[in-house]
Amino acid sequence: SMYTVALTGNCLILLAVKRTPSLHQPVYYFLSMLALTDAGLTLSTMPTTLAVLWFDYRLIGFNACLVQIFFLRSFSVVESSMLLAMSFDRFVASPPLCAMQLSSQIMSSSGLATVSLFPVPFLLKRLNYCPGKILLSHSFCFHADVMKQACADITVSILYGLYVVLSTVGVDSSLIVLSYILNLYTVMGLAFPRELIQALNICVSHILAVLVFYIPVIGVSMIHHFGRHLPHIVHALVAYVYLTVPPVLNPIIYSMKSKPIREAMLKVLRRKGQD
Repeated sequence: SMYTVALTGNCLILLAVKRTPSLHQPVYYFLSMLALTDAGLTLSTMPTTLAVLWFDYRLIGFNACLVQIFFLRSFSVVESSMLLAMSFDRFVASPPLCAMQLSSQIMSSSGLATVSLFPVPFLLKRLNYCPGKILLSHSFCFHADVMKQACADITVSILYGLYVVLSTVGVDSSLIVLSYILNLYTVMGLAFPRELIQALNICVSHILAVLVFYIPVIGVSMIHHFGRHLPHIVHALVAYVYLTVPPVLNPIIYSMKSKPIREAMLKVLRRKGQD
């Protein structure tokens, strides 16, 4: 399944970076953190998915559903922060100490952003829900879907959810765009075509990872706000793309574009085969 592929690929990157001393550099540190975040996002959705597919969604308690909503949003915020850290690392081309300080500052802001997610489950819990309605429209708990089941005014939950999105993913995406505008401006000033191509090639994998993450995020937000008239299968498909495609594609993108990562992953696989 997609979950197995995502978890295997990201765990393989973590092992490759850990077991290869030459990859103990800031850029690969960021990449391993991104892989760890993707693995956490995959694991946070699997229990509910298995319960729905193999058992009964009613076995999932409402409190467990709220916990899953919190973790889904938290991992998304952390991944957005990691992509921002990687974009700044590309721009400043800083030495390891400076890059590590930069990453610690961005991760601290990511932690503060995660704290802002704490009220979300409590805002949902205080609502009265209509009896007889099915809580889950997907095989996992989704914030917008849970809100729709309430027989009460959900304005506060909507506004606070919008604030969280704009103050975390919205700010991160804006800063990523700004950093790459400055980066491209700097790169275009290179005199030699070979250096220009090399510099652009370094950024390609990260740009692809940014697109793979933000396009599904924007898509799932747009579909829930403006696509209410669309069939349920469309909502479910967009939600699954949002949760499974980035964790699956990120290891493929980085293993294809980064020769050191590719070689380290092959060494890990060979070692596993010999064992």
